[in-house]
Amino acid sequence: MSSLSNLERFLLRVTPDVPSLTLQSCCSDLNAQWLPPGKDTIEYFTLKDLWDCYYEWSAFGAGIPMILENGDTLVQYYAPYLSATQIYISKSRIRKEYGEGVEVECDSLSEDSASDNLSRSPSNNSSKAWDDASLDSGSDQVGSCTTKDMLGALYLQYSENSPPYQRVPFSEKITELAKSHPGLMRLKSVDISPTSWMAVSWYPIYSVPCHKNKRDQTSFLTFHSLSSFQDCASKYDEIHTGNNKSCLIDWRSIVGEKCKKKERGCMSLSPFGLATYKMRKNIWLNPYNNNQVVTDLYNAADWWLKHINADHPDFNFFTRQPTL
Repeated sequence: MSSLSNLERFLLRVTPDVPSLTLQSCCSDLNAQWLPPGKDTIEYFTLKDLWDCYYEWSAFGAGIPMILENGDTLVQYYAPYLSATQIYISKSRIRKEYGEGVEVECDSLSEDSASDNLSRSPSNNSSKAWDDASLDSGSDQVGSCTTKDMLGALYLQYSENSPPYQRVPFSEKITELAKSHPGLMRLKSVDISPTSWMAVSWYPIYSVPCHKNKRDQTSFLTFHSLSSFQDCASKYDEIHTGNNKSCLIDWRSIVGEKCKKKERGCMSLSPFGLATYKMRKNIWLNPYNNNQVVTDLYNAADWWLKHINADHPDFNFFTRQPTL
């Protein structure tokens, strides 16, 4: 068996493991159009539990045990930042968030109402482009109540445009957004439409021991679903972490902790998409594998953004930077 690549270790390390709960699918509050056929129970998580997974990473960075070309080892730390998100929720949940007097009609998902009333971020970094390019504007069924019921009501959209050195850590940004969107601390993944997602940018901050060579500028952009009803499974969800000689002491500790969380009933929200910035193949990829993981996950992210008709500044920037 070939050893894990540094990229595979990165993907496993930054995959949040969230406490899992179950709900009967016959629950009246669920959107019937979101329910998968033939399932009696739905596995779900709370958004607050998801944000908690990023708290320590935001404060200290997520450590990635790495093996360099010359055989040296180090732990490279990456800091997470909220790059973008769109959250659509059910009409029943909108009424709970804003009060029973709120009318949520079929046409409430027009550009003006969705953007101005529900999704406006308090940050000046929100992408105005998304206000003019919503998913339903790219649909062949514009104006269809069925289509908009499936989509849900737009609760929040956010896109970061600032350079990395001006951004606040992931957890701090969530706290800031929650002041105007308290549902970020109350919503469950069963309240959220399958078209909801987030992207997290990861930038290197330091390594232990300090790398003698020029600091590696490799950065990553991971895409995650926020809904219980979106099947974003890929063949990379279960990267083998068993018996391979490249498992460093730090890595065995990480794998051991992830195994414990799985035994406690946590669910892993593996990235369904990926973009890289100045990634050096000779460091991050395994020469004994075909390294199809990068291509597959990039294509999945590219397809998703085109599917929802979203202009994502970080993805566009990463895409313009070649893999080395």
